Amino acid sequence: MKLRQLTITFLTFCVAAFSGIKAASAASFSVIADGLYSPGGLSFSPDGNLYVTEAGIGGSGACVPPSSGQGDSLCYGTSGAVTKIENGKTERILTGLPSLALPDGTGAAGPRDIKFDAQGKPYVLIGYGANPAFRDRNLGDTDLGKIIAPDFKTNSWASIADLANYELANNPDGGDVGSNPLGFAIDGNKLVAVDAGANNLLSVNADGSNLQAIVAFPQDILTNPVFPPSGTPSNEPAQVPSQGEEVRSPTAGLRPSQFASQAVPSNVAKGPDGAYYVSQFTGFPFPEDGAKIYRVSVDGTSSVFADGFTQLTDLEFDTEGNLYALQYANQSAWKGDFDGSVIKIAADGTRTTLLSGNGLESPSALTIGADDAVYVTNRGDRPGKGQVLRIENIKSVPEPDSALGILAIGALGVAWLHKKRATKPPINGVVALK
Repeated sequence: MKLRQLTITFLTFCVAAFSGIKAASAASFSVIADGLYSPGGLSFSPDGNLYVTEAGIGGSGACVPPSSGQGDSLCYGTSGAVTKIENGKTERILTGLPSLALPDGTGAAGPRDIKFDAQGKPYVLIGYGANPAFRDRNLGDTDLGKIIAPDFKTNSWASIADLANYELANNPDGGDVGSNPLGFAIDGNKLVAVDAGANNLLSVNADGSNLQAIVAFPQDILTNPVFPPSGTPSNEPAQVPSQGEEVRSPTAGLRPSQFASQAVPSNVAKGPDGAYYVSQFTGFPFPEDGAKIYRVSVDGTSSVFADGFTQLTDLEFDTEGNLYALQYANQSAWKGDFDGSVIKIAADGTRTTLLSGNGLESPSALTIGADDAVYVTNRGDRPGKGQVLRIENIKSVPEPDSALGILAIGALGVAWLHKKRATKPPINGVVALK
């Protein structure tokens, strides 16, 4: 939600640390899809094909103000899509999905994640990135901010759950109203989703019943934070629009030794222990090593499972219980370097960086294939330049010990930077893959 500028809120927390081995890794990757428009989540269907969402480029329809209340409006179109990757070929199999973006096509909110249930039924989560009050008032009947069930054969879909409206009606964390669902997981007959705008974790039955919040995440207090130089832009990243007022670093005088920052949940995965694990994207001033992974138990109690990450956008477990975390950028966003990382966390705490930079740039999501390879959506903030990568040939060598912090309570913040001129939208908003 909106970050109240320079508000200092003290949170109590306890720390229980243990040693974990940190490892380096040499991996290679291949590009299996290119030319995507703000690719988001990706998932394998039971038939073994890979599907990826594209948030699109918005359109020339009605507009809504951004959640920060500053900058260009986000304008509506139907350029969102779901793309199928099969035998090295890409095909858009669901088109005309709602999309909301800045005038240049960046900052898109639209199809953000896709999952298949045990019977092979697909579900797609649609982002939003603004105050839900503006959605129906300005845009009319649209599925932004909802989970839908698509029919690929008929290029149609049915609405399952309205997460944005839940935030408007309930506002579980009690802050300013905003909604931007980013990712979800399927747990039996339940869909469990994160809403970065509402700053909470929700669940809903697959038939749309019993929509409810599980837990809301608090602010974090940064000690002696490093602020960007005066005049540095601090806009929000495409996949995590700001949920708070733009907070500018002081231009003169003493800078605060403590600073309230609001991270947001960016995705969720169910762990082998039955708990939900939630990645978080840190807020301004985007502290390096400040992102955490939360563990949320079945009763809604949250604790910090692991810390020391930077700007996480996704996480997923493999069949052996290893957790993979995805960093959007390895440095504070305002530094302008968007090299990301894939980090593997073994059950014993061992951390292995599978790939860092070297072509991995502002990645938005990952999934694990039946071949044990890691698949990543790359350049998720660049319409027309997005990719899907297959990371392979992973070989790791242990490095010296480093501490893996486990915190019992706490939280973080959201927002960010980076605008690149987008590819011009083709006629009727239909775009072709390269």
